[in-house]
Amino acid sequence: MIMKGSLLIVDDEPDILLVMSANLKKEGYEVDTAEDGIAALKKVEARDYDAIIVDHQMPRLTGMAFLERLRDGDTPAAGQRDIPVIVVTAYGTIEMAVKAMKDGAYSYLTKPIEYDDLSRQVKNAVERRRLSRELETLRHEVEEKYQFGNILGKNPRMHEIFQVVRTVAETDATVLIQGESGTGKELIARAIHYNSRRKDRPFVVVSCSALPETLLESELFGHEKGAFTGAIRRRIGRFEHADGGTIFLDEIGEMTMPVQLKLLRVLQEREVERVGGNETIKVDVRVIAATHKDLFRAIRERSFREDLFYRLNVVPIKLPPLRERLDDVPLLASHFVKKYCDRNKKEIMSFSPKALSPLVRYSFPGNVRELENIIERAVIMEKGDTIRRIDLGPPGAGAGPGLAQPALGDLQPFPKMKAECVERFEREYLSRALRMYHGNISKSAQHAGINIKNFHEKMARYGLKKEEFK
Repeated sequence: MIMKGSLLIVDDEPDILLVMSANLKKEGYEVDTAEDGIAALKKVEARDYDAIIVDHQMPRLTGMAFLERLRDGDTPAAGQRDIPVIVVTAYGTIEMAVKAMKDGAYSYLTKPIEYDDLSRQVKNAVERRRLSRELETLRHEVEEKYQFGNILGKNPRMHEIFQVVRTVAETDATVLIQGESGTGKELIARAIHYNSRRKDRPFVVVSCSALPETLLESELFGHEKGAFTGAIRRRIGRFEHADGGTIFLDEIGEMTMPVQLKLLRVLQEREVERVGGNETIKVDVRVIAATHKDLFRAIRERSFREDLFYRLNVVPIKLPPLRERLDDVPLLASHFVKKYCDRNKKEIMSFSPKALSPLVRYSFPGNVRELENIIERAVIMEKGDTIRRIDLGPPGAGAGPGLAQPALGDLQPFPKMKAECVERFEREYLSRALRMYHGNISKSAQHAGINIKNFHEKMARYGLKKEEFK
């Protein structure tokens, strides 16, 4: 039988201990017992349990006193204060139940115990404990992932950025991150959050380019029931969800002027009003914004508010494109090899020089995100322990000025060379169009003047995915 979880039953009546433990063992639980609260605390110090069932009336230490020491004491057992505790008593009153719950009990049962009720309570408590552990593990993994040491780069410009990130993480300053698509703007934002005093509070991401104006306003600030057609219930906005934490406004350059004005008020007053509501709600939220756009140009073109720009640009961070730090490519490539080897259960130790050489000469129009996709593909396709081939797409794709040009000895017949040039042009053109519209195929095809079906076919031909450009 697969064990469902570990339990500790605490009761001063041996018969109850015997019957209760026998029933729960039959259900598949591992059961320990203790005859009073003092003995129970020692057992909790020695091991971790998924749930505890404790009698209220016991000599030496009552169930409520045990619960108090477990939750708030300075003993080693207090380190297990998140274990769900079910309090059982023969003297059940509403007041006692309320006090038990206020003092941190998971639930409350009265004697004589209905074992169906106990079974259900135990099952729910163990499931809660399991979810709590999973969340804690996930939180730890996330914090580890966004430690400064995990943001890779040896290029001097990146080292300067890392220093700024370390400094600003210790403050609540508003940050504006600028850089091309795929340069890692969200990674930097998360690193700031998870190395700040707000790391245990929410990190909320909002893509300002993904929603039309009316929906974005509701997403950010929330709305009241009946505020507009379809508003059938109150909605809490992302700023309220992020209270105490950080909100990351991605592609803020796409935000319309009316929403910009409302955001400016939030930054100035640190309060929001839901759409259709009159209540002013105070929020304690750190704002990190990001964009690939030139906001100075947007200000000149009157598509972005100058006063909002200066509210956001308290600490500016400009991320260089990967083509301007090609010395980081081997380091990043090795990191992605390990990542996708772990994910695909492979053991690849290195690159062959022939495979690595084109990587350090490639211009990476999709930046770090494109490099990651290239390495993932290489790991999946490689059969041995060394990556021997890197697929960069059609010949010359992504080549920078003067790179990947054929030497005279490699000159091919005109029709073949022309076809290669056309392929290179088409792939680069489609990539730029998709970057311009953040992966929106309909808008990209319309801008290019290409039938959307043909656009899809060309994307498939060149291995382009819309997700790479969002």
